Amino acid sequence: MYEASTSAIARQLLSASHESRNFFSQLRDQMRIEDKLLGWAMEHPRLRVQLFRLIDCLPSLKSKAEVARHLQEYLSDPSVELPEGLKKLLNFAQPDSLPAQAAATTFTTAVQALAHKYIAGENTEQVLKTIGRLRKQGMAVTMDILGEAVITESEAAAYCDRYLDLMTQLSPLASKEGTNPVQVSVKLTAFYSQFDPLDVQGCRAKVGEPIRRLLHRAKELGVGVHFDMEQYAYKDITLAILKDILLEPEFRDRADVGITLQAYLRDSYNDAQDLVRWAQQRGTPVTVRLVKGAYWDQELIKAVQHQWPLPVYQHKVDTDANYERVLEYLLSHYIVVRTAVASHNVRSQARAIAIAQHHHLPASAMECQVLYGMADKLARALVEAGQTVRVYCPYGDLIPGMAYLIRRLLENTANSSFLRQQLATTEIEDLLAPPLPTADFSATNVYVHTGKTSTFVNAANTDYAVASLRHRIEAALDNVHRQLGQTYSPIIGGERVNTLEYSDSRNPSHPQEIVGRVGVATIEDAEHAIRAAKAAQKQWQHTPVSERAAILRRAADLLEAQRHELVAWMCYEVGKVVAEGDAEVSEAVDFCRYYADEMERLSGGYDRNFPGETNHYHYQGRGIAVVISPWNFPLAIPTGMTVAALVTGNCTILKPADPAAVVAAKLAEILIAAGFPAGVFQFLPGRGAVVGPYLTQHPDVHLIAFTGSQEVGCRIIAEAARLQRGQTHIKRVIAEMGGKNAIIVDESADLDQAVAGVVHSAFGYSGQKCSACSRVIVLEAIYQPFVQRLIEATKSLNAGSAHWPSTRVGPVITAAARDRIQEYIVKGQQEADLAFSGTVPEEGYFVPPTIFTNVPPTATIAQEEIFGPVLAVLRAETFDQALEIANTTAYALTGGLYSRTPSHIQAAKDQFAVGNLYINRGITGAIVDRHPFGGFKLSGIGSKAGGRDYLLQFLEPRVITENVQRQGFAPIAGVDD
Repeated sequence: MYEASTSAIARQLLSASHESRNFFSQLRDQMRIEDKLLGWAMEHPRLRVQLFRLIDCLPSLKSKAEVARHLQEYLSDPSVELPEGLKKLLNFAQPDSLPAQAAATTFTTAVQALAHKYIAGENTEQVLKTIGRLRKQGMAVTMDILGEAVITESEAAAYCDRYLDLMTQLSPLASKEGTNPVQVSVKLTAFYSQFDPLDVQGCRAKVGEPIRRLLHRAKELGVGVHFDMEQYAYKDITLAILKDILLEPEFRDRADVGITLQAYLRDSYNDAQDLVRWAQQRGTPVTVRLVKGAYWDQELIKAVQHQWPLPVYQHKVDTDANYERVLEYLLSHYIVVRTAVASHNVRSQARAIAIAQHHHLPASAMECQVLYGMADKLARALVEAGQTVRVYCPYGDLIPGMAYLIRRLLENTANSSFLRQQLATTEIEDLLAPPLPTADFSATNVYVHTGKTSTFVNAANTDYAVASLRHRIEAALDNVHRQLGQTYSPIIGGERVNTLEYSDSRNPSHPQEIVGRVGVATIEDAEHAIRAAKAAQKQWQHTPVSERAAILRRAADLLEAQRHELVAWMCYEVGKVVAEGDAEVSEAVDFCRYYADEMERLSGGYDRNFPGETNHYHYQGRGIAVVISPWNFPLAIPTGMTVAALVTGNCTILKPADPAAVVAAKLAEILIAAGFPAGVFQFLPGRGAVVGPYLTQHPDVHLIAFTGSQEVGCRIIAEAARLQRGQTHIKRVIAEMGGKNAIIVDESADLDQAVAGVVHSAFGYSGQKCSACSRVIVLEAIYQPFVQRLIEATKSLNAGSAHWPSTRVGPVITAAARDRIQEYIVKGQQEADLAFSGTVPEEGYFVPPTIFTNVPPTATIAQEEIFGPVLAVLRAETFDQALEIANTTAYALTGGLYSRTPSHIQAAKDQFAVGNLYINRGITGAIVDRHPFGGFKLSGIGSKAGGRDYLLQFLEPRVITENVQRQGFAPIAGVDD
């Protein structure tokens, strides 16, 4: 219906904008170095990656020598297709030499000039000049403050104040804009550092107040407010909050407000329909800005990493097709929504104009929008064609704006962008052809295949951005709470065993609340369990691997089916917040499925045959296994150790930590329901000091798998090494015993990323993870700004009961643990400066998040594992010194580095003595198969959990050699191929 008009209008716009396809060669030949950078990046994909990484790093580099060194490190990579002009720039020997200084100056100047092409100004004076110039060209503006990714509440408050100030500065222009008022564009996450879709009500309360302030002030000043959209996870909560506020009586009649939709989202058409229905109910029109979307790579990566359905279209043609579909729908409801066509695709703009002209829509039905510095000629052509044009103008300091700049550059040089196609395409018909959807366009629940060689697929964590899943965890918390106080008994030989003594497991958030009463096994019960296991061992060892693996997979299915209830039990019994508990269920599921796969891989062994001789290498179970599990991962760790022992053919006794015995009892129920025969698996809760030594020293025990403290682990190793009367084997011990983990932050680090990563790694689950960050080693050049933001970010964390959706810092496990951590805090005050101690509830076993600064590397709080929310911040003069400090503990479990310096990253890979090194991300949250987990030195002995070597520890390898000759005759089958 609109195709002929669309094509004609698009051709007119292209002609009027004088966008020549020879522009690509013109750009390359221009003398300005900033244009050459962009031109080179367009031509060379590897150069583009390194160049943009360097630009991203540039704001943190404080000297010309640092710029020169990074210029060399990034662009001297052999994979980079380096033009001759840049090769000459890099031809220097020392970063502080005159040629290096000249190269640094040239590059920095070029990048700054490039940044100014896309950023409307660094201050209000510059912005007002830009607005004045655009208004003379007949264009309206919307202003966006750069750097809205807040990580502290003080930053959130500051951004709100900056918007209020910006509107005041813009107010003199407001009355001159007529029906298209000057406006500001804001993002809801800029107003609350803990914005989380799991906590809908909390977010609604926190962002509601600044939104209302902005709307009130905007009305007084005559300035419009538009609400931008960000990552998919925030979409539904953003729409819900805005729709509620804009229905309030004082805002219901405001027509100068707008909401953004992203056409690359598969559900954007449904969102458009919902917005129209809401606008009809509201009775006052709103603007809907329709964009393609700026977070495609992030959404793809997140979906792949979490095994979630892909929320965006995989193909640009599908996004373009959906854009036109949504566009037509919005324009057909012009009475209640005004459409802002935000695109640099000439066809998209032409399509909107064609639809409007066909239906004789009023001028107020739509406006065209472009980004400042991009498609400027198209914007002027649209004005000349009589269209209302608004320019989206980001402004602010170049340092926080650099991330925005990178996004713009990526869009401007990506092979899929319209501007890039426009520069390279020779046929205008191809450029303006209607987007024909692929088969993927109408698909639902699309998952991305990564092409990795492993067939194992990790379990997906719950996406709490989905309302139905939030409702399920809320229902599970209520349901489980009604079940608190029940009794759980040991299970021996398939039967529950009554005990004389029971232990109360209490909710650490509310200690008066009994989660469950758990039977305390005695030494007699332990002996009974060993006899039952011994009786079942022979048959279980000879049970086919396929049957054992099938039971593990059934257990995984049961864990998945009970996911939300298990999360709730962890919230109540060990004080683990919902998101952390959910990830733990995924890990438990992964252990079951991964170890089932691995045992099947190992089960065949291998043959190495020679003429006249066959040789078969294979495995068998070791015998009776004792699993002693910790309380801090009450489901995942006991699951992993237990099913590893079981699938390898070992009858297993699980002795859980006392504070987590109820969750362990739930696991025991699942394993028995999955089909493990009587006697093969025993559940034996009891006093660690009583039944623990009896089990580990028993002569019939072949294998001990332990996770816990170094003190207990070393004692078990020593006890297991002593040969007991009647013992005919050497016991195997697998022990994971904690860490004193460090994160290094150097001068080139992205501080937003580093601060957030350190805070999560240090204070997630109140620091009660063996992988938690307890030391952060910061280079002197950024020590003060890092510490300042670290304190503010930690101050912003919500402390409270673990089952509250807003909680980020819950309780520690017991009163004894609380008191022990407090003793370390007292000790820390004698050794270093107490920089911050947070506020926590009075009820419950809470310890405030605590930060010490100026900590000597030899201080107690820098050397001993505290297992609580206590973070030591240390200084280092050089990166080499930072590595030396990081390695000066007796532990070697996890470590981290935040850096954008290639040589530092390589040095950490080579020299940082840890079992798991994480670069530019947090150091907790290992995932089965992707991050096999475990350390060395005093962090433990044994292969990494969730890795390809782990099951070998539970197996005895055997080789059978047979002479197959008979009187000099050997069958051909005996020859190895």
